[in-house]
Amino acid sequence: MAFQPADWPRKLRSQEWYGGNSRDTIYHRGWLKNQGYPHDLFDGRPVIGILNTWSELTPCNGSHVKELVEKVKAGIWEAGGFPVEVPVFSASENTYRPTAMMFRNLAALAVEETIRGQPIDGVVLMVGCDKTTPSLMMGAASVDLPAIVVTGGPMLNGYFQGERVGSGTHLWKFSEDVKAGKMTQEEFLEAEQSMSRSTGTCNTMGTASSMASMAEALGMALSGNAAIPAVDSRRRVMAQLSGRRIVQMVKDDLKPSDVMTKQAFENAIRTNAAIGGSTNAVIHLLAMAGRVGVDLTLEDWDRCGRDIPTIVNLMPSGKYLMEEFFYAGGLPVVLKRLGEAGVLHRDALTVSGTGIWDEVKEAVNHNDDVILPAEKALTQSGGIVVLKGNLAPGGAVLKPSAATPALLQHKGRAVVFEDIDDYKARINDDALDIDETCIMVMKNCGPKGYPGMAEVGNMGLPPKVLKKGITDMVRISDARMSGTAYGTVILHTSPEAAAGGPLAVVRSGDIIEVDVANRRLHLDIPEAELTERLAAWSPTHEQPKSGYAWLHQQHVMGADTGADLDFLKGCRGNDVGRDSH
Repeated sequence: MAFQPADWPRKLRSQEWYGGNSRDTIYHRGWLKNQGYPHDLFDGRPVIGILNTWSELTPCNGSHVKELVEKVKAGIWEAGGFPVEVPVFSASENTYRPTAMMFRNLAALAVEETIRGQPIDGVVLMVGCDKTTPSLMMGAASVDLPAIVVTGGPMLNGYFQGERVGSGTHLWKFSEDVKAGKMTQEEFLEAEQSMSRSTGTCNTMGTASSMASMAEALGMALSGNAAIPAVDSRRRVMAQLSGRRIVQMVKDDLKPSDVMTKQAFENAIRTNAAIGGSTNAVIHLLAMAGRVGVDLTLEDWDRCGRDIPTIVNLMPSGKYLMEEFFYAGGLPVVLKRLGEAGVLHRDALTVSGTGIWDEVKEAVNHNDDVILPAEKALTQSGGIVVLKGNLAPGGAVLKPSAATPALLQHKGRAVVFEDIDDYKARINDDALDIDETCIMVMKNCGPKGYPGMAEVGNMGLPPKVLKKGITDMVRISDARMSGTAYGTVILHTSPEAAAGGPLAVVRSGDIIEVDVANRRLHLDIPEAELTERLAAWSPTHEQPKSGYAWLHQQHVMGADTGADLDFLKGCRGNDVGRDSH
C-alpha cells in the first residue's frame, strides 16, 4: 500500500501547549520545567507519550517493562524526540475481579482521553498481558495519532520433573490430574514454582502471546517484536529501535488508520490460524476494527481462517513454548509462509513504513519441529471456527487445533448450569447425572451476565468422568476461555443468556447437535417450543445499580461484535480542546 509521508517540518499539536510566549504556553512549559527540562526541548520537536502499563499487580507487565521504557526513551532522544512517560490503566488478567475483560473498555477509554487531552504527538504503547495490548491499541486507534506497540515479551520455559511446563496450560492440566487422582496436591504445589520462572507474559500461545502476534501481523509493531523473551537483551534492543521509529512516524504522520486496514486485519486472522492463537483474539480484533471504522465480522474470521493450517507447534495446541518459537525465527517465519502460500496481503503497510512482505521475505526457519511444514501441520484447517444455528443465531466460536477431533461432530444430552456458582456447587458431586457423552452448558457468563465475560468457558470435567481416563467433553457457554486452555469448548455464544439469547432457555436433558464441518450448533427442540420458552424467559443475572459495573452492563455490546461499549465505537480523532486556563 502506497503511503505518502507528510511534509516536515510542520507545526505539531504539542505546540498548542508549548509553542509561543503567551501566558498559557508559559504556564504549560513552566510547570513541566520543574522536572529539569531545558528550554530548547520545547522547540517543536515531537513529544512522544510512552504509555506505561507497568504494575506490581499485573505480573505480565512487571519490572522488566520499566526497564524497557528506559530503552524506548533512549531511542526517542536519539531520534530527536521528547519522551514523556505516562502511567495508564493496567487491567491484569490474573487479579482483576470479576474479570479483566470487564475493564478492557474502561482502560481503552482512559487511554484515549489521556492521549487526546495532553500535549502528545505520538505514542509508544507499552503492553504485555491479555488486556493491556488490546485496550491500548483500541484507545490509540480512537485518537489516531502515530502509535507503535512494544510488548514486554514472554517468560522463559518452565520445567517440572523433566517435563516442559507451560504457564496456564499446565495449570489446567495439573488441576484435572489432581481431580483424577493422577497427581497429589503436594506435587501440584511443587509444580507451582516452575510455572512462572521469569518475568514476562505466559510462555504458551495464550492470549498475551496471541495478541503480541496480532499486533505484529497488523503491522502495529516492528517485525520480530512478538516472540522475544522478556529477559532477552534483544527485547531491549527492540524497545530502543521502536523509540527511534515513533519519532519518524510522527514526522511522516503515519497513523493507526493507515496501518490497521481491512487487509491488515485479514492478515492477522490468517496469522492467528497459523499460530493456533487464542479465541480471545476474535473479540479484541473485532473491537479494534470498530475503532478504526473497518467492517470486520465473525464471518471474516471463518472465511479467512478456514483453510489455514496451524503450523506453530506450541502449547496449548502443540508441545513447545514461546522461547523455542523465538529461537526458530518467530512470527516473521509464519508471515513469510503465509506470503509464500498466497494468503498474505503482502503490501499491507506496517509501522516501519514499508509493506509487510518486505519485512519478512528473508526470514529463516531454524527449527521445523517448532514451525512445521504445512504438510505436517497440527491441523490442516486451523483458524477459529464460527458456528451458527438456533442455539447461536449471532454465532459461537471454537478453536479446532485445541479440540478433540472425534468430538467435532457430536450429539449429546445437555447438562445445564445456570451460572458459574451453580457449576461450582454441583460439578464435583458424584450424584450429578452426567457422563462423557453429555454436553456441558453454562449460562450467564457473557459480557452482561458475568458481568464482563470471564474466562470460565473451559469448565473442568466432573471427577467421575476424569477417573475413567476421559480428558475432554463438549462444553458450551457464552463465556471466554484462557488462550492457554484447550478442549472442545464452544464459546462466545451470541446473543448471550443474559440478553435473552436461546442459550438462556436450554434445559438439562435437551439434545444438542454440534457439527463443526457444517458450522452448525443446534438445539434439538421444535421451533414453536423454543419461541415459547424465550417468551417466558426473564433475566436471572446480577443487576448492578451504580458505578462502572452499571455503565458496562447498560452499554456493552455482544461478543459477536467485539464486546465494546456502544458509545466508544469509532474514531473520535485528536483535535486539541480548549485551553484549561
